[in-house]
Amino acid sequence: MNDKLTFIGHSGIIVEASDSLKVAIDPWLDGNPLCPEELKQPKDISVIALTHGHSDHASSAAALAKANNSTICATFELAALMQKEGVEGSKLQFMNKGGTVEIPDSGGLKVSLTNAFHSNSFEDSKGNSHYAGEACGVVLELPSGKTIYHAGDTCLFDDMAYIGKTFRPDVALLPIGDRFTMGPRQAAEAVQLIKPGAVIPIHHSTFELLSGTPEQFKQALAGVDIECIVLEPGESFSL
Repeated sequence: MNDKLTFIGHSGIIVEASDSLKVAIDPWLDGNPLCPEELKQPKDISVIALTHGHSDHASSAAALAKANNSTICATFELAALMQKEGVEGSKLQFMNKGGTVEIPDSGGLKVSLTNAFHSNSFEDSKGNSHYAGEACGVVLELPSGKTIYHAGDTCLFDDMAYIGKTFRPDVALLPIGDRFTMGPRQAAEAVQLIKPGAVIPIHHSTFELLSGTPEQFKQALAGVDIECIVLEPGESFSL
């Protein structure tokens, strides 16, 4: 089967890399007003990768991992907090920026954490807030050879060019909502640094404060020869 990426709203995606390998990045499910009902309890998730610990990215991760016996990949600090939420230590990949892990029994899936510039904390199930390491981006190198770069929540930074040169992503997922992350104009600059095969805007339209829109992003990309794919929650893209 072709690798397929499904947008679940806000910043969450699910990647189906084979009949037996499904990977979720930042799967915010409970409380996500954009996540379709049929995707709020995804099945057979093998791996969960987290860019950072904020509730609109990581609050559903522990419950999803326990329900699916999933492996979680995250910074050392955030992975330790997932363990305190009841995820077994054997199902955690403790990582940090610059590192790459090949996931056992995945057919060759590699997960890397990249730089990102954003604040980071995690609110546990008791309502206590904890430092969760630094915010990251995530790169998935799929068994097929296709590569996905999820920038997480970040501003624009020059080293995105290094990420593009090193991993040569087939698709990049970039936040465009503004205020808390890049807006459309900065995200368009990021596209020119990364040079992905295609780009998908994320982290937009969820809340009124997120003012950046896909239409503005497309306008900012005018004249750039890179395909922009706007997905509605629940829609998919085949790599």
